[in-house]
Amino acid sequence: MVDALGDDQLDLKNRTNTLKDLKGVGPKTAAVIVEAHKGQVPEYLAKLEASYAELVPLADDVAEFRARLRGDLHVHSDWSDGGSPIREMAEAAMALGHEYMALTDHSPRLTVANGLSPERLEKQLDVVAALNEELAPFRILTGIECDINVDGGLDQTDELLGRLDVVVASVHSELRADSKAMTARMLAAVANPHTDVLGHCTGRLVIGRTQRNGTQRPRPESQFDADAVFRACVEHGTAVEINSRPERLDPPKRLLSMAVELGCEFAVDTDAHAPGQLDWQSNGCERAVETGVPPERVINTRTAEELLAWTGR
Repeated sequence: MVDALGDDQLDLKNRTNTLKDLKGVGPKTAAVIVEAHKGQVPEYLAKLEASYAELVPLADDVAEFRARLRGDLHVHSDWSDGGSPIREMAEAAMALGHEYMALTDHSPRLTVANGLSPERLEKQLDVVAALNEELAPFRILTGIECDINVDGGLDQTDELLGRLDVVVASVHSELRADSKAMTARMLAAVANPHTDVLGHCTGRLVIGRTQRNGTQRPRPESQFDADAVFRACVEHGTAVEINSRPERLDPPKRLLSMAVELGCEFAVDTDAHAPGQLDWQSNGCERAVETGVPPERVINTRTAEELLAWTGR
């Protein structure tokens, strides 16, 4: 959308502070655009690069692990809070050599992320079906990042959840609840037959998001009985997500090691909100190698057909 603006239009929006009026452009993205338009390296990107950029080639074992991934199971588009159309995300995934990606825009309750109502999700399914005809053999798997409600229920209708290829269930609210309440909430979601992947399980942010008052503080982990939750994941066939976003890197390595020992399956995902972020899977692969995650227990090392047989779709 920004690319379609001429220099004069972009200058005007910079001067009038109206970049945020564009669909999919929030305050942080607007700041990045302003700095880039001035020829500067955006502060946000510089900070990420300084802390997390790949300055050297991947270690051989990490590169080998990365090469076994066939797709990404947690990707957002501009239908919710991503910055790019579905086609652009798919084409970026294809350029990386992926065979598929799961489109997992947010569910209705997360209004701050423009979550999809049942009606909008229905329309998205039609769009994905048409794109799959054009992009074959690459496949866009239908999906959702579904909010886990306080009572442990999933924030979408059972009928629609049953039609999706991949359901990632994540906690986005009441993150400071006590351990007993959070454990019960997560156990209920993990046991839900529609749940395929438990997303960014601790909810932590190792790099804080900038607040309205300009402060930027990391977010601590939610407290829950990880042993009980991971055992439930094994029992119910729910994969634990290894979230590769630089500001998340969730779960922490101690919990990832616990999940390995308990026999969990995993999904190494980027939680990408822009095409360039799809390359962040290397972050997750590095952590997987360090904690002894067996590649054969990573569900996105499987073909699309094998994956859908596993999800029961």
